[in-house]
Amino acid sequence: MLRAYINTRIFTGDLWLDGYAVVTDEGRIQQVLPQAQIPTDAELTDLKGAILAPAFIDLQIYGGNGKLFPFTPDSATLKATYEYCSAGGAAFFLPTIPTHSPEVIRKSIEAVRQYWQEGGKGVLGLHLEGPFINPEKKGAHLSRYIKQPTAADIDELLAVGKGIIKMMTLAPECCDPALVKQLQDAGVVVSAGHSNADYATAYKSFDDGITTTTHLFNAMSPLQSRAPGMVGAIYDHPAVHASIVADGIHVDFNAVRISKKVMGERLFLITDAVVACAEGDYIYVEEPDRYVNAQGVLAGSRLTMHKAVKNCITKVGILPEEALRMASTYPAIVAGVSHELGKIAPGYLDTMVVLDTDWELKHLIGLS
Repeated sequence: MLRAYINTRIFTGDLWLDGYAVVTDEGRIQQVLPQAQIPTDAELTDLKGAILAPAFIDLQIYGGNGKLFPFTPDSATLKATYEYCSAGGAAFFLPTIPTHSPEVIRKSIEAVRQYWQEGGKGVLGLHLEGPFINPEKKGAHLSRYIKQPTAADIDELLAVGKGIIKMMTLAPECCDPALVKQLQDAGVVVSAGHSNADYATAYKSFDDGITTTTHLFNAMSPLQSRAPGMVGAIYDHPAVHASIVADGIHVDFNAVRISKKVMGERLFLITDAVVACAEGDYIYVEEPDRYVNAQGVLAGSRLTMHKAVKNCITKVGILPEEALRMASTYPAIVAGVSHELGKIAPGYLDTMVVLDTDWELKHLIGLS
């Protein structure tokens, strides 16, 4: 059915439009045009002056609504996480598994496959954060599951997960570049993270094709005067992206502001959100503004994508249009889905967020 969203200020991902409407049909955007040119057979939806922007995309989240994917890797958990994400403006997400056993990784792959077969919404694929990471930068990950990959490991992973594993976080100094390329050739977005690589090693890994990095500053070699580390290489490289957790806990808001000034459109938002879990390999203890593991180490956020966007606008001082891009347009580029997500334009999926003028989320639209 042809539908037109009217009486709205539209942010397309590129520019602001006033006095325009978005016309959708069969799950796709058909036109973005002046309101006076709306087709006469379109059903009108009056947004009463609200802001319309591309739906958010979260490329790293561990669960939601009381369900933790690493603990219960099944389609019910993915559904609960989708509901949590969509309530926070994210219509699309990558459920994430930390450094874990081969059995849990296999179960998570099968869970995504089953969820898709059942017609589940929102899941773009799977993000494996580990197990090929540096134990010196393991953060809250479990040492007993960390390993250095062999060709057989990558072959086995791709045999069961090709087409489902969308992103993998690994430490480039711990992985043969040929294995990294094998993952990339299979369609996996390789993200450098949980890494103690020095500047030169990190920079070369970006030159060699690694396109993004996982939660800037957290669990990576820092920028220091005599050792610029991975953070320095990320800042300095002209093309590599980085996710960041904008909760003021994982990263100080001033560090977010400085990073944005240095990196521009290469910086994007994730939640890295978890839920409380009192049993299993990964224990997450809820605190007022974060989650920690059983040893008290920072282990996850309490963010939604909407909260991250609003924090960037109100606490970091990033322009609203840039904060919106950091949650939609830029993650779409990183995930390789920018041909149909991250913008309001003809041919794109019709998933959009509606926000009021104080940047509060009203609802998501286009999820039918």
